[in-house]
Amino acid sequence: MVVVKLRFKRERFTPLTNSQWEIEKTIDNGRKRKHSLRAVVNGILKITRTGTQWRNLEESPCVYPGWPSLYYYFRKWQQNGVWSAVLSLLVEQERQRQGRPAKASAVAVDSQSVRKGSLISLDTGIDGGKKVNGRKRHLAVDSLGLPLALHVSAANKQDGQEGIELLWQLDKATDRLALIRADKAYKGDFTTCADYYHWKVEVSQKPESAQGFVPQTGRWQVERSFGWFNFFRRLSRDFEKNSRIFLAFMQLAFIDIILARTPN
Repeated sequence: MVVVKLRFKRERFTPLTNSQWEIEKTIDNGRKRKHSLRAVVNGILKITRTGTQWRNLEESPCVYPGWPSLYYYFRKWQQNGVWSAVLSLLVEQERQRQGRPAKASAVAVDSQSVRKGSLISLDTGIDGGKKVNGRKRHLAVDSLGLPLALHVSAANKQDGQEGIELLWQLDKATDRLALIRADKAYKGDFTTCADYYHWKVEVSQKPESAQGFVPQTGRWQVERSFGWFNFFRRLSRDFEKNSRIFLAFMQLAFIDIILARTPN
């Protein structure tokens, strides 16, 4: 039996160190700015970790800009694909630091239903099996639990159909992929679409007699990745009116997780 351990080095939010701020090369386009981009990213990461509302983040010229500036950059970088680019770069660097090839050859996919916050109505539904009213977050992760593809849908959507949204991202993320590990919910359309890319889908399921969570070879990493989200209050529920904003906070959580492993 595999023992699943959550390993997240950062017990609370801490500002980026000099080595972690190497992501500036991906974020900064060289324009002259009023605010420090490092302070902006620190503020956004703090909101992701603590769940603080934008308007409630303390404003200090020496710490964080005002919340309108933080939100402006957050939305701009979400729409421009900056968070996605930073995450992809960090995933490849972390894989190489762990002695792996930059590109993954196998992934595990799964979904997790999350309750919605108040006044959230777009892209939501009820997951009858889990009895959750909200949205689903879909992940495809490598053997280290690092994300290669992310997607958010209404909670009443079928895993196999929504999981198709992960496939084109995987095709973009790695040219070495050969195997996708999934549960029986991904039979059908998902498997058919994976065949188009010439990828094998290995379907496994815990025994019907088993009670509770049972780690499965090759798939427990995706469950651990969902567990990492528990360290981020902004992801404890879906508080975002727009599902793409919720997706951006998922990307930011993984960025923070990987940066926490970066040697100082």
